[in-house]
Amino acid sequence: MASTSTTTTATEPITAETILRLFPDIDTNNEALDGHDEEQIRLMDEVCIVLDNNDLPIGKASKKICHLMTNIEKGLLHRAFSVFLFNDKNELLLQQRATEKITFPDLWTNTCCSHPLGVPSETGSNLPDSIMGVKRAAQRKLEHELGIKPEQVPIDDFRFLTRIHYKAPSNGQWGEHEIDYILFIKANVDLDVNPNEVRDTKYVSPDQLKQLFTDPSYKFTPWFKLICDSMLFEWWKHLDSGLEKFMNEQEIRRM
Repeated sequence: MASTSTTTTATEPITAETILRLFPDIDTNNEALDGHDEEQIRLMDEVCIVLDNNDLPIGKASKKICHLMTNIEKGLLHRAFSVFLFNDKNELLLQQRATEKITFPDLWTNTCCSHPLGVPSETGSNLPDSIMGVKRAAQRKLEHELGIKPEQVPIDDFRFLTRIHYKAPSNGQWGEHEIDYILFIKANVDLDVNPNEVRDTKYVSPDQLKQLFTDPSYKFTPWFKLICDSMLFEWWKHLDSGLEKFMNEQEIRRM
């Protein structure tokens, strides 16, 4: 996996301009968005947190710049999170990404996958602050994508497990290269799905999810498969007892 070895100085402000210095041949191609959904194009202007290989912020760049494979192959890496929300039956809420999505459309995945923004409330340069930033971002995106009210998913109820560093293409033009914070939360929630973000939802037990993996009509995001194949079912088994031993992992898992 490509690493991002460039760093900013301790006194240098973290700005979008920093990225142009660190990655002078960055691809800012707007034609890649031609023909896509207008709302999804607008969301590609959101500002992601660009990282070095050790999850330290080194700058900011638009979601579009961060997800172009041409930039990913140059080492551009950003911060993300993946929420796994369980109901009181310990069933996991899955979502199917909307057809309108520019990356990984129509694929099934965990409850919510997105990015903290390059704003003070969602950025952190040490692990505790970064965890708090992604929890705030998770609460924001659960409402945006699934209509889940913040009071149903209190910040303090999110449990941070670990970070995974992975790279995965979506198609020829787009992909992911992320350090992904894994968050668990157990809550009974009311859904008011945003159809521009989410095509379908489904609660599953561990056995039902394993069954879906054998059904060729279900296609899954690469990060979700990575997490399922490596860790998810063991964590799930300890959701109500013993999860603490898996929480607050300090090392980044390189996938």
